[in-house]
Amino acid sequence: MPETIENQEREQPRRRQARGERRIAQLLEAAASVFCATGYTAASTNAIAREAGVSPGTLYQFFPNKEAIAIELGDRLMHEMRETYGEALAPVDPATPLKEAVGAAVDRFIAFNCEHPVFFALMHGPDIPGRITEEHDALHATLHARIEGLLSSFLPEAPPADLARTAHMCLGMYKAGLELVLAHEGTERDAYVQELKNVLIRYLEPLVGDRLGHGGDAWRSTP
Repeated sequence: MPETIENQEREQPRRRQARGERRIAQLLEAAASVFCATGYTAASTNAIAREAGVSPGTLYQFFPNKEAIAIELGDRLMHEMRETYGEALAPVDPATPLKEAVGAAVDRFIAFNCEHPVFFALMHGPDIPGRITEEHDALHATLHARIEGLLSSFLPEAPPADLARTAHMCLGMYKAGLELVLAHEGTERDAYVQELKNVLIRYLEPLVGDRLGHGGDAWRSTP
């Protein structure tokens, strides 16, 4: 049955909106590629438009400048990263071996960053937009709080200052290892991922014991 004029009029804005969303996704994908290749500072809207296969004028219909593109891309990645954090740092069964718990968390974080290498490029590059810096700082604080919360659940006797310090060390070691992981590919990348897991496990093992739920008495502060 043919569409009525009224139905056609309702559908046209939806179709335009869908086309607009596809174009935005295309531009963000192109921007991610350019930011990874050249860094944020050296990237240009012309390069992003060229990578997307569109004219600069088309790009400017959706984004007024490079910063707006980076902010939109960062916002979307931040949202996805928060979901990854939630999954990776969810409460674990007290009987879970430390090796298994650390391995699962690291695998989730590494998978996200390998799938979205632009996240690292945007978050750690020089001269990134201030809003992205602020959101990343907030995300970092959230991640630290989640790690600290997990530590406190199986180290109930640990002083708050020691828990905070241990969480900072875990996060610092992960970030340092991530940079090495992203700098390699294939089997060499896999080897660095395993090294990162080993570092975290060997750091935490004397504190929490062999299993997550049985390490409270093993806590000891570093002199």
